[in-house]
Amino acid sequence: MTTKQAMVMMPLILLVVLLSSSLSAAAAPSWSIHVPKPLAAAKSLDLDRIPLPDGVRGAESLAFDRRGQGPYAGVSDGRVLKWDAKAKRWTTFAYSARYKNTPMCTDSTERPDEHAESVCGRPLGLQFYANTGDLYFADAYQGLMKVGPDGGEAKVLATGADGVPFSFVNGVDVDKATGDVYFTDSSTTVTRWRNTEIMINRDATGRLLKYDARAKRVVVLRSGLPYPNGVALSADRTHVVVAHTGPCQAFRYWLKGPKAGRYELLADLPGYADNVRCDARGGYWFALNQEKINTTAAPVEHLVGVRVDANGAQREEMTAPKGVTLSDVAEKDGNLWMGSVELDYVGRVKYK
Repeated sequence: MTTKQAMVMMPLILLVVLLSSSLSAAAAPSWSIHVPKPLAAAKSLDLDRIPLPDGVRGAESLAFDRRGQGPYAGVSDGRVLKWDAKAKRWTTFAYSARYKNTPMCTDSTERPDEHAESVCGRPLGLQFYANTGDLYFADAYQGLMKVGPDGGEAKVLATGADGVPFSFVNGVDVDKATGDVYFTDSSTTVTRWRNTEIMINRDATGRLLKYDARAKRVVVLRSGLPYPNGVALSADRTHVVVAHTGPCQAFRYWLKGPKAGRYELLADLPGYADNVRCDARGGYWFALNQEKINTTAAPVEHLVGVRVDANGAQREEMTAPKGVTLSDVAEKDGNLWMGSVELDYVGRVKYK
């Protein structure tokens, strides 16, 4: 979920300082990646934009199927779309029963209010299980969902855990060996539409959860969390990394080994993180909605992504023009694919 709206709700004095200082900040490259060290050279990036269909925005999370096709993305009108690279167009891949059976959802791509979103659905995090081709995704309002490799109407797998209903299902990752799904419920009291309240009220009712694919039940791994958002299972499957938006931090929950069950800090992040994805080197990419607010100095660069290694040390930072927010950075075949809950396109840059 984006925190750009949350910034507006911050105390007025912080907002005024941020806006006034940013006007005098030195211009940063449009899109670039650099090592986070003083005077480090920046590598300019050429951004390819893939526009979403008219009236649709908000590709919050991106995924690729077992054939490498995609990306797939959940968007603002309640659907999961698939990008057809050959035909150069988006097609409808999945939707909920509510979407299919509600004329308000199928007759228009505009979603102007909370009621429409809560009825038609809002797919956020999504990931495939390659062994079966099934796509799992978090609908912020309807719960954890699954659709088969051919797409169509998705099935609701879970709407709550331990007697507590989900309020804001958000990030998703899938264990490629077992098919178990790790996901977050960002708050048990606040919905996606009102996500700013999580930060304003310092809500700490979020949960890290696991859907056991064999037992077909949800297990609460950790509760009482402040705005848990994206999740990523480590390459060696020993722990799950969780991006915490409000605190600007990343934690990891150990699944195996002597630390099993422990929840520990992995990294302090330079901004408000959304989704987290494994990179190709055992580390992680975090998409940032906004760099941290600093009341004493203007940000010279507008950070939208950061890559950390397996130990949480920052290795690369990504910058973009002011006004751009990212929700996902997915590394695939030498490219970085970028989604945003606010923008009307999916971005792609050549990385390696």
